[in-house]
Amino acid sequence: MANFIDVILPIPLEKSFTYSITSAEADFLKVGMRVAVPFGKSKIYTALVYKIHNQEPLIYEAKEIHQILDDSPVVTKIQLVHWEWIANYYMCTLGEVMRGALPSAFVLESETVIRKNNDVVINDEDLKDDEFLVYEALHHQSSLKIQDISNILDKKNVLPVIKRLLDKNAIEVEEEVYEKYKPKLVRYVKLHTSYTSQEKLQHLLEDLSRAPKQRDVVMTLFSVSAKTKKPVKVTDLSEESDASTAIIKTLIDKGILEEYHIQTDRVSYSGDDNEDSKDLNEHQEKALKEILESYKTQNVTLLHGVTSSGKTEIYVKLIEDAIAKGRQALYLLPEIALTTQLVTRLQNYFGEKVAVFHSKYSSHERVEVWYNVLNNEAKAQIVLGARSSIFLPFSNLGLVIVDEEHESSYKQFDPAPRYHARDAAIVLAGLFKSKTLLGSATPSLESYFNAQQNKYGLVEITKRYNNVLMPEIELVDIKDKHKRKRMKGHFSDRLIEEMTEALQDGHQIILFQNRRGFSPIVECNTCGHSPQCSNCDVSLTYHQYKNELRCHYCGYHTAMLQNCQACGSVELDSKGFGTEQVEEEAKTLFPEHKVARMDLDTTRGKYGYDKIINAFEQHEVDILVGTQMLTKGLDFRNVKLVGIMNADNMLNFPDFRAHERSFQLMLQVSGRAGRTDKRGKVLIQTYNPYHRILQQVSTNSYFEMFEEQMNDRHIYKYPPIYRLIKITFKHKDYNKVNLAAEWYATSLRQVFKTNVLGPEFPPISRIRNLYHKNILVKIPQQQSLVKTKEAIIKINNSFFSVKDFRAIRVILNVDNY
Repeated sequence: MANFIDVILPIPLEKSFTYSITSAEADFLKVGMRVAVPFGKSKIYTALVYKIHNQEPLIYEAKEIHQILDDSPVVTKIQLVHWEWIANYYMCTLGEVMRGALPSAFVLESETVIRKNNDVVINDEDLKDDEFLVYEALHHQSSLKIQDISNILDKKNVLPVIKRLLDKNAIEVEEEVYEKYKPKLVRYVKLHTSYTSQEKLQHLLEDLSRAPKQRDVVMTLFSVSAKTKKPVKVTDLSEESDASTAIIKTLIDKGILEEYHIQTDRVSYSGDDNEDSKDLNEHQEKALKEILESYKTQNVTLLHGVTSSGKTEIYVKLIEDAIAKGRQALYLLPEIALTTQLVTRLQNYFGEKVAVFHSKYSSHERVEVWYNVLNNEAKAQIVLGARSSIFLPFSNLGLVIVDEEHESSYKQFDPAPRYHARDAAIVLAGLFKSKTLLGSATPSLESYFNAQQNKYGLVEITKRYNNVLMPEIELVDIKDKHKRKRMKGHFSDRLIEEMTEALQDGHQIILFQNRRGFSPIVECNTCGHSPQCSNCDVSLTYHQYKNELRCHYCGYHTAMLQNCQACGSVELDSKGFGTEQVEEEAKTLFPEHKVARMDLDTTRGKYGYDKIINAFEQHEVDILVGTQMLTKGLDFRNVKLVGIMNADNMLNFPDFRAHERSFQLMLQVSGRAGRTDKRGKVLIQTYNPYHRILQQVSTNSYFEMFEEQMNDRHIYKYPPIYRLIKITFKHKDYNKVNLAAEWYATSLRQVFKTNVLGPEFPPISRIRNLYHKNILVKIPQQQSLVKTKEAIIKINNSFFSVKDFRAIRVILNVDNY
């Protein structure tokens, strides 16, 4: 009987593909293993075994697989069930989920390798110059990759040259799948076995008396290994004996020392013994009891605790409980910046049981965490990570914590799968029959609405830890200050006064401005022209520290202009302000104090966040200027004052969630103030101090904001009352996008009548030379979500059967918020 496997390929295919295997392979293979398979004319992909069966495909002849890449499954069966849910719910393919879920080192690449054909003798005269260069290189190297040939010939398109060499039979071509992950090996040394006896050692030291440095190395090796009773690393030996690695290499070459390698993890915990978790105060104790009580009837509980109420300590107690039962815990955070602070805190309690997983880690580091979680290792019982950590291969997940659950960073926008990590994590916990805790000081309207509808449990903490008072929030009317000439740059006299006082008392300050760069618009005073990005419909932002204009959408940048491109005038002025300008003005106003900036520009690189956060914690920085990275749960003990430079640019954003988001952002950044015994102060600068949202922020009235926003959502039919599916069209031709969007919207209206909005161009309608147009489909609660998606997929398939529309990119985004 013939044997076959269905595989998932890491490309957007609607169906899985079938390949034939031998009976021996059928006995060895398991669901979740990786295999290298041929696909298309010459491509080789890493595929994942999805099903093993005996049914031959009817439409095509099944090809054979190339090779098996694993000894045991790298993906579990529960993961595959979770992937299926994500693919169905977020309207994407299993292949897209696979590519998003697996570390890139697991999805092996196919590389074309060129080798010399040794069976044929070629005369050099028969070859053209470029062919000769490639052929000559193959005399010196056994094989070359396409990229190597590109470098040799110094041109991009080398395929014609390769084709001519193939026609002349001079070369052979093969596709090679290569494993990207390489374990990290650390070099260790020990004394060669022939010198272990006392007598031999004595002779050796006498022989080395003429080479004192080598003798020192041997003596140091002795003392270090006797002291630590552990294997000795080459790097440690070199450091301890103050000798170069060349001396150690000489001793190895002489056969005096013996080197060997041990495989280690790239990320490891090197701390001291763990400390006990803190005792909870009465409010935390009460909240913990209520959470455990609500878990008897609910699988998901929302913890609504004001900023600095000590939610993390409650999470720690729940994690302790899960680990005591021998289960794994997943702790989700919205921002990598947060993991840096929390890793230290959790490692103090749990030592090396904590594994960290996020995109700033290298591919190799992520593979190591993957294997540790898969094998249920002790060093990965608690996984702390950003949204992608929901894809890890848990085998015994007992608890999921989603901290700062309101954060929009949990939603993946590009590429597919466009999942929301909070919702996907709740489903994952459900598959393991375990519990989820959502925590936030400003819960999203959806979660709070679900709690009110008794879909989730609700627990509230209204007091800060140690009964510290909530910060005093003052609104500063900068329209009035400008009139009275009481502004110094972008700082009002009130803000300067409070900053001076806080700095004199030895406190630290956070200034929040939700725009990076120096100024968002550069404008000519003569003709009013402002430089635009050549790829997007957006003005270029001026970055002073590099003296360049930069587009924040596509990365295009150019040197700062000396005169206007339109009229040639030298009178160029900058409008608006970003974090760079705030930083510069703060330095001018307080020259004797250290000012630092934390935004996307200063935190590139793996340890970018750590450096800034540590410097601020160690009081090396007095004033920290930053974007919304600062708002997310960071815990600074000495911050007395928080200044929000301009509240209006958040409130006036064209989005149905703008008011909810502004409230959350401002309240979260306010929560960084006065987290110890002194009451903090928050100054919010605004042109409209009577705005409802600002009034609600100043009185910390979450429930009032919730009621008012829910009222609007009812009237205008937005989430959580209605569900949303956003359909985006992208193409470089403006007219084609228009035509396609109109066709699609007409088809949708025939099915959904009035619940279709658009098509409409977004505020920034061209990004990276592609025009965007959006349609919103609103789904009432009584309408079946599954049937709605089926109808949209039918329309989507009809759309792509029209020849003119095939080049247009259509993006389906479910729950677009």
